[in-house]
Amino acid sequence: MNASGPGCCIWMTGLSGAGKSTIASVLAARLERRGRTVTLLDGDIVRTHLSKGLGFSKEDRDTNIRRIGFVASEVVRHGGAVICAVVSPYEATRNEARQMVGGGSFVLVHVATPIAVCEQRDVKGLYAKARRGEIKGFTGVDDPYEPPVSPDVVLTTLDCDAEECAATIERLLEARGFL
Repeated sequence: MNASGPGCCIWMTGLSGAGKSTIASVLAARLERRGRTVTLLDGDIVRTHLSKGLGFSKEDRDTNIRRIGFVASEVVRHGGAVICAVVSPYEATRNEARQMVGGGSFVLVHVATPIAVCEQRDVKGLYAKARRGEIKGFTGVDDPYEPPVSPDVVLTTLDCDAEECAATIERLLEARGFL
């Protein structure tokens, strides 16, 4: 157990461009200021290192999420807080990650930003490429995104900024005894 509370996993799911990485960075800084040891597993960074070589087929996406779930479970087991900011489009695989971590230590956050807003924010131009058919299997365009059935928190970034979203998650973590 960490001196500031037991280990926990904050799993942030949502479409590309929803704001997961931005909120996760703000939340990590807030938790570190409170004395928590925080590991941030961002989808883009994980794909560069831990999951290099995986594509975007359903099987590869599931493998990627299982790998992240395993790493998260180890961080939690050692008393740390881990924030996973990953699209994780499939409910069944998110549930597998929850089981690996342990349901009581897993906080599921749905960053439920509408796809039209995500497309407007798309600095990498991925949605445009997917719409033109240059990228196949892009979540939200020609591959499904399954919104969580029972998330612990639902955030949109239309009515709150990253600081407010992070504060909402922080209050939940405090209420559950993780801080």
